[in-house]
Amino acid sequence: MNNEATAEELSSFISAMKTYTPYDFSNYSEKSLSRRLAKLMFDHNITIDQLLHKIKNDPAFVEKIVKDITVNTSEMFRDPHVWMMFRKHILPLFQDRPLTIWHAGCSAGQEVYTVMIILHAHGLLDKATIYATDLNEDMLETARKGTYKYHFNQNYITNIEAVMKYNPVTGEKIDFDPSPYYHIDTFKDVIKINEEFCRKVIYRKHDLVKDGNIFNTAFDLIFCRNVIIYFNTSLQNRVFHLFYESLKPEGCLMLGLHETILGPFAGNFNKKEMYFYFKKTAYDSYD
Repeated sequence: MNNEATAEELSSFISAMKTYTPYDFSNYSEKSLSRRLAKLMFDHNITIDQLLHKIKNDPAFVEKIVKDITVNTSEMFRDPHVWMMFRKHILPLFQDRPLTIWHAGCSAGQEVYTVMIILHAHGLLDKATIYATDLNEDMLETARKGTYKYHFNQNYITNIEAVMKYNPVTGEKIDFDPSPYYHIDTFKDVIKINEEFCRKVIYRKHDLVKDGNIFNTAFDLIFCRNVIIYFNTSLQNRVFHLFYESLKPEGCLMLGLHETILGPFAGNFNKKEMYFYFKKTAYDSYD
């Protein structure tokens, strides 16, 4: 198996997808997309010509390969120190108001439930309206169910405890009862998010490349972690524009550890606590 598709194969694939399908990968990171295209052809044991023929004539196959290409990984309470920062420095700024939240590129929903657990612990969950979107329908279906393999995801528990067993202000150890949030069945090898949490989230399919704010609402918080790293600079700027326009004046955008806002939109946000970007005009005085 070649680790990457050739430049010609990549160009042909992007062109065919743009011409014959609703999907446009022309602004994805070439290196990342090239690796995924090579894996796709290897997994399906097809040449680029056969792949192009299927793209043109087989819509069901197109949906399958889009899911293959866009599959991403996530976990509950990934990067625990970030969530401690969120609890200590960011969430108190939103303590006294109803919250509208958008998880863009939510994958299988683990981060959605991470935020819900934190909101519940701070007495804010009942005041929150939560939207979550992804391009991959299979990931959305997993998110709606809120059921994950236990043994494959045991580090969830370590991450959760690293954040929720400590007072975010004093650092003192506190009691944490997981029963309002999830149930672990080691015999069935599952972690199951409690049904009330699953029902509260509004999940929708959404393409960050071409879809705008499909909810026609403004958001206090937008979470989009470890997604834009797969986009080129042009597409990143389009997405940052979407997020900027979708945030309330006092709104906050949270990105992943290795993501940052550069270029023309850098001046539209104030970066706080390393990973949080506040829409300018509201929190200029925050320190």
